Amino acid sequence: MGRLLLRTAAIAGVVVLALVLWVVIARPVSMFLDRFRTAEIESHPILALGFDIRDSATGSIQLDDRPMSLMPANDQLLPLHVEISESGDFAVMAGPSSITLGHAKQSSVDPNIFSVKPAAADRTVFRIGRSMMSWPTPLAFNFMTGHSPSWKRHNYYELVWQKQNGSRLKMVWRYEQYFYDSWASGFMVRDGITGLIRAEIRP
Repeated sequence: MGRLLLRTAAIAGVVVLALVLWVVIARPVSMFLDRFRTAEIESHPILALGFDIRDSATGSIQLDDRPMSLMPANDQLLPLHVEISESGDFAVMAGPSSITLGHAKQSSVDPNIFSVKPAAADRTVFRIGRSMMSWPTPLAFNFMTGHSPSWKRHNYYELVWQKQNGSRLKMVWRYEQYFYDSWASGFMVRDGITGLIRAEIRP
């Protein structure tokens, strides 16, 4: 009887240890797998890229009706800057690299807002995907509402804008998505993990 109890306790201990280990490593494992594949939610060309000059300090752009931050997720990525030249050209810059997307048009409703539309020969795509694997959050607790997510996963947003001359802009964002009774908005942030994770400009 004693051996049976010891064996049962040992098995229970192994199961508990495995569960604790899973809670600890599930997020980094999910992020590692995301490097190779994500589940696509939607994909379509963009109609316009907008910029509010009042946001120049914080840095954000508008992809159709979706605001996206230009702040890097970590200090390993060069920050992006958007600039509208005196001649009205709409350019995106990262360090010494830059790409001119087209001529900016000022909004007739708000003079602080400018937008640029892809030229007929440009190729654009905006993809939204999610992690193939979510992870449990049994230790999470919200002191404000008392209602915490039971699962989390990452959502990925990718913009590719290629000009006729071969120059290309590629940007990838990563944000967290929480699960309560259903999956909530996919724009939750976490320091050092979420935000702009990739920015490539090919002249």
